[in-house]
Amino acid sequence: MFTPDQYELLDFGEGRKLERFGPYVIDRSAAAADRTRKAELVDWQAADARFLRPRHGSAKWLPDGVLPACWTIEHPTCKLELRPTPFGHLGVFAEQAANWDWIVRRVHASDRPWRVLNLFAYTGGSTLAAASAGAQVVHVDAAKNVIEWARHNAQLTGLQQAPIRWITEDVRRFTERELRRGNRYDAIILDPPSYGHGPRGEAWKIELHLPELLHVCRELTDNRLALLLLTCHSPRWDPSRIRAILGEKLFGTNPPNLTTKALHLQTADGRQLPCGLMARWPDGRDQL
Repeated sequence: MFTPDQYELLDFGEGRKLERFGPYVIDRSAAAADRTRKAELVDWQAADARFLRPRHGSAKWLPDGVLPACWTIEHPTCKLELRPTPFGHLGVFAEQAANWDWIVRRVHASDRPWRVLNLFAYTGGSTLAAASAGAQVVHVDAAKNVIEWARHNAQLTGLQQAPIRWITEDVRRFTERELRRGNRYDAIILDPPSYGHGPRGEAWKIELHLPELLHVCRELTDNRLALLLLTCHSPRWDPSRIRAILGEKLFGTNPPNLTTKALHLQTADGRQLPCGLMARWPDGRDQL
């Protein structure tokens, strides 16, 4: 997990969330907090910057120029550069931090080296977690600028020489090609968006394409699957639906040691802000 001086959810409510990212406190929108009241004792006016999406006009960071072009925060597995983007993102989804810890524990517990395939891999948190524990990783994302951002994070972390392949490609096209090449993997990590496009305009729709992708992932692991991590932020998906599709495409009916549950961020007083959902296998009291 992050230590509070690196990342902390300070408060949420009324459609917003207040977070600390290193030295900066930032106020951003949070759809999951629209029916929640803000805490009375938290000073939202102390935010260094706010990201606003007005009904008319462009989204923007205010006040202009307060945040630097970039800064870094650290997790036990990686060092990440943050940048205020035009979409309100910063380059990290902090709810994934517990999954990074889990990946490290699983890789360390293995008695053999792993080949890990990370799809929709973004700025590399899961990739760096796996590589820091000794795995070989193939990191796939459709956005070239995001791949370069992830490579930079690897350098910041001291993993520039780690066995990581950086692939700018549509995930469906890449996985199908890997299958034809006969390449196989021990672990699959994927964080699919609801909608997206590959570098050549290839369409991605989670409703249509996730089942097909999971079927290809089953072939790519070829009865050697040692780890699966699926995270999802699409509103119409819930843990039971994810469990059902993983059972159908990967594990069979009622797979043991498969955990499907909500992702969340938590304030210091224990309140939880939903942030999508996750599925992890193998997971449980006896599975690290």
